[in-house]
Amino acid sequence: MKDPYETLGVTRTASSDEIRKAYRKLAKTLHPDLNPGNAKAEERFKELSAANEILSDPEKRKRFDSGEIDASGTERPRQNYYKDYAANGAGGNRYQNTSGFSDFGGAEDIFADMFGRQSRQSRRMRGQDLNYTLTVDFLDAINGAKKRISLPDGGSLDLAIPAGIEDKQVLRLRGKGAPGGPQGQAGDALVTITVNPHAFFTRKGDDIHLDLPVTIREAVLGARLKVPTPTGAVMVTIPKGSNTGSVLRLKGKGIAHAHSHGDELVTLRVVLPSKADTELENFLTNWTPNPDDDPRKDMLS
Repeated sequence: MKDPYETLGVTRTASSDEIRKAYRKLAKTLHPDLNPGNAKAEERFKELSAANEILSDPEKRKRFDSGEIDASGTERPRQNYYKDYAANGAGGNRYQNTSGFSDFGGAEDIFADMFGRQSRQSRRMRGQDLNYTLTVDFLDAINGAKKRISLPDGGSLDLAIPAGIEDKQVLRLRGKGAPGGPQGQAGDALVTITVNPHAFFTRKGDDIHLDLPVTIREAVLGARLKVPTPTGAVMVTIPKGSNTGSVLRLKGKGIAHAHSHGDELVTLRVVLPSKADTELENFLTNWTPNPDDDPRKDMLS
C-alpha cells in the first residue's frame, strides 16, 4: 500500500488537525456515492480511509513512523540478521565448521523460524475495515439522534449521530468491522453520513438560515410572530417598517457545540396576498407615496 502521508498529501510533521482536514477534503470528492461506477475513485477512497486510519490514531502513527507496522496496519516481521543465528557451533558461529557444504547446516531452522513468524503474524492480523452509508434527516443531523444500520448478513449496527454532524462526514465504530485473526483485533466500521436537505432550513457553517414570509401589514406595522428553529418555534418581534431582505439574528439557535453555538439568520420576504384584495387595491389607488422614497432612484441617476 502507498505511504499514508503521500496518500493524504501531508508532510510527516503534519498536525492531527491538518491530517483531519486533508482527509475530509479528499473524502468529499472521492466518496463512492459521489462517483457511482468509478472503480478508480472507489479504490482511491479505500486507500484514503486506510491512510486516515493509521495517521488519525496517535499510537498507530507512532508505530508506523518507527517501522513497527506497514501502511495497512499490519505488523512488520522482525528482520533476522547474521548475529541472530550465531550459536554455539564451532568458533561460536553456527555457520563455521569443517564439513564443507555443511555451511548450510541448520537452514531448516531458519525456514522454520520464518514460517513460524508468518503464522504468528497471521494469528495477530487485524480485520479489515468495512464501509457503510447512512442517510439522516436534516434535523437529526443538527440535534443528534440514535440510528440503526441493517447489515447484509442480517445483523445490525447501532450508532449515535452526534449533534451538528456534517454531510459526508465519516463516523468510525471501533471493532465493528471484519474479524481479525484468532489473536488479532477486529477492524472498524466506517459510516459515511448523508444529510437530507430540509424544506426551509439551510446550513452554512454553524449557522442556520431561514427565509420567512411576512405580510405587508406585518412588515409595515411590525408584529410578534412564531418563527421555526431546529429545536422548536420561538416568538420573534418583526420591527416596524421591515423590508424584504431584512435579516433578524436569533442568537444561539444554530449548531450547538460543547463551548459554542451558531445562530439562526432569518431573512424577511414580504409576500402579497395570494388572491386579489379589493380593500388593499382601493387603499393603494388613493395613496400617494413620498416622492423621496423612490426605490429605483439610485438606478436611474
